[in-house]
Amino acid sequence: MNILMLVITTVATDTRVVREATTLADAGHHVHVIGRGVPEDWTPPRGVTVSSVGGASVFQKAGAPVGGGRRLPPHMRAARWALLPQHRASAFAAWGRAARTDALARTFDVVHAHDFNTLELGAELARERRVPLVYDTHELWSGRPRVGRPTPVRAAREAKVEGELGAEAAAIITVGEGVADALRARYDWSHVTVVHNTFPSGTAAADVPLPDTPKGAVYAGRIAPYREIEAIVTAARELTDLDVTLVGPADDTYLAALDRGPVQVLGALPVDDVDALLRRTGLALVTHSDRWENHRLAMPNKLFHAVRAGVPVIATDVRELARVVRQHDLGTLYRPGDAASLAAAVREARDRYPELLANVRAAEPLLSWEHDAETLLRLYADLPVPDRAS
Repeated sequence: MNILMLVITTVATDTRVVREATTLADAGHHVHVIGRGVPEDWTPPRGVTVSSVGGASVFQKAGAPVGGGRRLPPHMRAARWALLPQHRASAFAAWGRAARTDALARTFDVVHAHDFNTLELGAELARERRVPLVYDTHELWSGRPRVGRPTPVRAAREAKVEGELGAEAAAIITVGEGVADALRARYDWSHVTVVHNTFPSGTAAADVPLPDTPKGAVYAGRIAPYREIEAIVTAARELTDLDVTLVGPADDTYLAALDRGPVQVLGALPVDDVDALLRRTGLALVTHSDRWENHRLAMPNKLFHAVRAGVPVIATDVRELARVVRQHDLGTLYRPGDAASLAAAVREARDRYPELLANVRAAEPLLSWEHDAETLLRLYADLPVPDRAS
């Protein structure tokens, strides 16, 4: 089966897309991914091919960071806040036009659209080629954080389009039961399947010994608003005997304005390198705000990455994330936005460290990609793919 995946990311660092594409390719399918800004020196997994198309908008040159990595003056920040929705809409539209041209030159039996910003193109291509559409929503799109000025009319249109096109899809995939239940309730969809953002069990960093007691805590994810970064920095000022590290791609404008305090900030690293860092320090920070519905329902990659690395978590006490942490006793929880509560949760995890390490090891088989890969492959086996030979 030839599978066409659509995603407006660099692909190289999009672990969900890479895991799904690799699993499908290993099962004998050919997967082609159309992404955006894919590094020229990145080598896709065996059986997967990737193309990269543009996505510049009228507000920004392709590849240029918004804000240029420096703190903008007040009038420029106001302009950015006002224009950001147009910039994003323009960038998505430009990518869509280029991706459509790329896709039309290819043969495919299934369209797999990652997130709402590829759904309209995916549905259009699926209808034209009369092939199934798989909609893979990595979050509750209508409940996600909105950076920039409010756009209620656009938000209402997006929800209407998502409901209509999702109903046409042969299958819907999402990241956790919280988002799945919200989609079922909101759109009356009965064809939603959960494929978690888990990681393959085992790690190349397994030879990195875990400390007898935590030496620090690592936040591994995007460094941007609504991820409790400020609470982490404030808590780090109290945790003077522990090293606190942020590692991952950053919103340049946000990072330029951040008072980092004692926290070390690193750029994005390969997954195995993050595993090694987590194991050397001993604890993972799995944090996000509860301001947005999507945050209350989310099951972040960081949680499953910590399980793969074998380290306990300090997690924000928000709905779905907290439920899984409590269910398996994977670590400790803190009140969102409360730096003192976060610091106390770190100390509690340090005191309970041997017990929590054992809990993470026990939960790993159920919270690994091998378990979710089976779900993905069963879903693809049931798709109504047309017989090209008939």
